[in-house]
Amino acid sequence: MNSVAAAPESAEDVADSLRARLGDITPRVALILGSGLGALAGEVENARDVPFAQIPGFRVARVAGHSGSLIAGRLSGLDVVVLAGRVHLYEGWTPQEAAFPVRVVHALGAPILFVSNAAGAMNRLFQPGDLMAIDDHINLMWGNPLTGQTVAGDQRFPDMSEPYDRDLRAEMHAAAREAGIPLADGIYAGLLGPTYETPAEVRMLQRLGADAVGMSTVPEVIVARTLGMRVAGVSFITNAASGSTGAPLSHADVLETTATAGGRFRSLIRAWLRRLR
Repeated sequence: MNSVAAAPESAEDVADSLRARLGDITPRVALILGSGLGALAGEVENARDVPFAQIPGFRVARVAGHSGSLIAGRLSGLDVVVLAGRVHLYEGWTPQEAAFPVRVVHALGAPILFVSNAAGAMNRLFQPGDLMAIDDHINLMWGNPLTGQTVAGDQRFPDMSEPYDRDLRAEMHAAAREAGIPLADGIYAGLLGPTYETPAEVRMLQRLGADAVGMSTVPEVIVARTLGMRVAGVSFITNAASGSTGAPLSHADVLETTATAGGRFRSLIRAWLRRLR
């Protein structure tokens, strides 16, 4: 694991430096777009684009499907800030580094965080291309972004009894019904990666109650909740669980699924944002 400090810069200072480049925008919602889901960022109107490499404290994504830009503008009539891509713990970054962008979008004024990810199906009823609203998660990443010295303003022991806001999820389901898009609820398990799960690990996760599994999201949600942000999330189901089909898993297949079926995801999020106006 990378031992470099998460970010010596304060989120407030980074946000102040970004405002000069983003213009007069106070985001209502911050959105994190997972593997292969970055096409939604291209629909932002009046977009101001800042690459992660130009933002102090941000780490650069090294994984295909994560362009690595912060984009501010309007989407579905709302001011938003979009993180097109993310960094992962399996790349060698710490949980604190992976979650630092959440601190910055909060400092920019966003009260709501939307997280998305590409995930494998633990629930046998799920198929590739399905969408799952996250109603809870299981942290199996063997790390927490709040370990170490407490950041000023953070709680030492934040409550996680409702990591994903039930009212925001209800609005997501209402948007899905209006758009005619099937949407399930489920529990997301976050694992370190980068290997996909073994069949034995899949059976373990199913017994723990996980409906989908991935290698991200959990650190960002933990930081968002300790900052008081409301959180909503969607997992894009890209593949069946390891060992259930006899076919090997690959990241290329994950990206292909999000490319061919990503239109429903984008339609759902645009419809959900319209309900938040």
